[in-house]
Amino acid sequence: MSNCEPNIDDVALIFEGGGMRASYTAGVVATLLERGMDFSHVYGISAGASHTVNYVSRNIERSRASFTDLVCDPEFGGVGSLLAGRGFFNAHHLYEGIAEDLAGTDEIMAFDFDAFLANKAEVHIEGFDWDTGETVAWTKTDMPTMRDMMLRVRASSTMPLFMPPTVIDGRTFMDGGMGTSWGICLDAARRDGFERFFIVRTQPRGYRKKPLGALPRAVFRSAFRKHPLVAERTIERPARYNALCDEIEQLERAGEACVFYPDEMPVDNKETNWERLCASYEMGYAQAQREAGSWETWINGR
Repeated sequence: MSNCEPNIDDVALIFEGGGMRASYTAGVVATLLERGMDFSHVYGISAGASHTVNYVSRNIERSRASFTDLVCDPEFGGVGSLLAGRGFFNAHHLYEGIAEDLAGTDEIMAFDFDAFLANKAEVHIEGFDWDTGETVAWTKTDMPTMRDMMLRVRASSTMPLFMPPTVIDGRTFMDGGMGTSWGICLDAARRDGFERFFIVRTQPRGYRKKPLGALPRAVFRSAFRKHPLVAERTIERPARYNALCDEIEQLERAGEACVFYPDEMPVDNKETNWERLCASYEMGYAQAQREAGSWETWINGR
């Protein structure tokens, strides 16, 4: 496996999460890889963490299949899996389980960990410690094995109520979107010294989250009464996320960010219909193909 030397080192690549909405932005991953746009630093949370590691391993087919074909796996999840305690998304199977079972094969969902390590790009993904409320960041240093990497991707992706928490080194983690990046690792990229950002969103331009109503707030507080920080961060998140959206739009107007927004989002974060997910991917891929030239112009400063 030859080393991959990144060719974009002054722009941070940032993937937003969004569950199965990432079927649309998988088309962005494919387009970046097809056009040889190799960023030196890649950031992602939740579903964006899956995009991050798939992108760094340079695997177009796995990037697509992770949010399309995967729902055809009989162990993918669903209501039965949720009632059995494995989560609506059968997390252990979908992350480290599949990766380990298929290691060394030619199956689409096999993860090429050697390619991931050979790529000189750094990764940054985050999880939320449900006991302390700390936002924990992980980079390649924390991923000496494929299992270490997949556990952290799973931890970052652990949706409250829909997936059981992920335990790493005795600490229990939930979705990184509840951490201080609020789902988009802009501040983390800034701390690494970046001043320009290519941000891949999973919501259309102008989207803002609505505050949680009284009933959802009560449900979260009841469900996480032993871990109240999970409920409080979930309740707090819409206002924080919306302020972050405002900030990203300001960066875009100032020429400091290039932002991919879906023209429309045809699926929600828990979509499990294969045909709809495939259609979502094709829509995202087509949009990315149309816009890629303008991305390259912006990155090159022209």
